[in-house]
Amino acid sequence: MTEITKEQVKHVADLARLTFSDDELETFAKQMGDIIQYAERLNALNTEDVVPTTHVMDVRNVLREDEVRPSLNREDVLKNAPASKDGQFEVPSVLD
Repeated sequence: MTEITKEQVKHVADLARLTFSDDELETFAKQMGDIIQYAERLNALNTEDVVPTTHVMDVRNVLREDEVRPSLNREDVLKNAPASKDGQFEVPSVLD
Protein backbone atom coordinates (compact mmCIF):
# COMPACT_ATOMS: atom_id res chain seq x y z
CA MET A 1 0.00 0.00 0.00
CA THR A 2 1.39 3.39 -1.04
CA GLU A 3 1.31 6.27 1.40
CA ILE A 4 1.45 9.84 0.14
CA THR A 5 3.56 12.14 2.31
CA LYS A 6 3.10 15.83 3.02
CA GLU A 7 6.40 16.42 1.20
CA GLN A 8 5.04 14.79 -1.96
CA VAL A 9 1.89 16.92 -1.79
CA LYS A 10 4.02 20.04 -1.26
CA HIS A 11 6.18 19.09 -4.25
CA VAL A 12 3.14 18.71 -6.51
CA ALA A 13 1.69 21.95 -5.12
CA ASP A 14 4.96 23.76 -5.88
CA LEU A 15 4.89 22.45 -9.46
CA ALA A 16 1.34 23.81 -9.79
CA ARG A 17 2.39 27.05 -8.06
CA LEU A 18 -0.05 26.45 -5.21
CA THR A 19 0.49 27.23 -1.54
CA PHE A 20 -1.14 25.22 1.24
CA SER A 21 -1.03 25.36 5.02
CA ASP A 22 0.36 22.42 6.99
CA ASP A 23 -3.19 21.33 7.85
CA GLU A 24 -4.17 21.38 4.18
CA LEU A 25 -1.04 19.43 3.22
CA GLU A 26 -1.92 16.78 5.78
CA THR A 27 -5.55 16.61 4.58
CA PHE A 28 -4.53 16.36 0.92
CA ALA A 29 -1.91 13.72 1.71
CA LYS A 30 -4.60 11.55 3.33
CA GLN A 31 -7.07 12.17 0.49
CA MET A 32 -4.49 11.42 -2.21
CA GLY A 33 -3.41 8.32 -0.31
CA ASP A 34 -7.03 7.14 -0.24
CA ILE A 35 -7.28 7.67 -4.02
CA ILE A 36 -4.07 5.70 -4.64
CA GLN A 37 -5.30 2.93 -2.32
CA TYR A 38 -8.57 2.71 -4.26
CA ALA A 39 -6.69 2.57 -7.58
CA GLU A 40 -4.56 -0.27 -6.20
CA ARG A 41 -7.77 -2.14 -5.30
CA LEU A 42 -8.93 -1.71 -8.91
CA ASN A 43 -5.62 -3.11 -10.17
CA ALA A 44 -6.33 -6.29 -8.20
CA LEU A 45 -9.49 -7.00 -10.23
CA ASN A 46 -9.39 -9.84 -12.75
CA THR A 47 -9.99 -8.19 -16.14
CA GLU A 48 -8.74 -11.06 -18.26
CA ASP A 49 -12.12 -11.60 -19.98
CA VAL A 50 -12.88 -7.88 -20.38
CA VAL A 51 -12.47 -6.55 -23.90
CA PRO A 52 -10.34 -3.37 -23.98
CA THR A 53 -12.31 -0.29 -24.98
CA THR A 54 -11.43 3.21 -26.02
CA HIS A 55 -14.84 4.56 -25.05
CA VAL A 56 -17.47 3.36 -22.60
CA MET A 57 -20.23 3.79 -25.17
CA ASP A 58 -20.40 2.16 -28.58
CA VAL A 59 -19.57 5.24 -30.66
CA ARG A 60 -19.79 5.16 -34.43
CA ASN A 61 -19.06 7.73 -37.09
CA VAL A 62 -22.36 9.51 -37.73
CA LEU A 63 -21.11 11.50 -40.70
CA ARG A 64 -22.29 10.63 -44.16
CA GLU A 65 -19.90 9.41 -46.84
CA ASP A 66 -18.40 12.11 -49.03
CA GLU A 67 -20.02 12.16 -52.42
CA VAL A 68 -19.98 14.66 -55.24
CA ARG A 69 -23.36 16.36 -55.62
CA PRO A 70 -24.55 19.36 -57.60
CA SER A 71 -23.96 22.67 -55.84
CA LEU A 72 -24.85 26.29 -56.36
CA ASN A 73 -23.64 28.16 -59.39
CA ARG A 74 -20.56 30.26 -58.54
CA GLU A 75 -21.91 33.40 -60.20
CA ASP A 76 -25.20 33.15 -58.28
CA VAL A 77 -23.36 32.77 -54.99
CA LEU A 78 -21.01 35.69 -55.67
CA LYS A 79 -23.97 37.97 -56.49
CA ASN A 80 -24.68 38.14 -52.73
CA ALA A 81 -21.07 38.87 -51.75
CA PRO A 82 -20.13 42.45 -50.85
CA ALA A 83 -16.97 42.01 -52.96
CA SER A 84 -15.51 39.34 -55.22
CA LYS A 85 -12.39 38.97 -57.32
CA ASP A 86 -11.36 36.26 -59.78
CA GLY A 87 -14.39 34.12 -58.93
CA GLN A 88 -13.74 34.18 -55.15
CA PHE A 89 -14.99 36.12 -52.14
CA GLU A 90 -12.83 39.16 -51.48
CA VAL A 91 -12.31 40.04 -47.83
CA PRO A 92 -10.32 42.76 -46.09
CA SER A 93 -6.71 41.85 -45.35
CA VAL A 94 -6.03 40.98 -41.72
CA LEU A 95 -2.24 40.84 -42.10
CA ASP A 96 0.06 43.71 -42.90
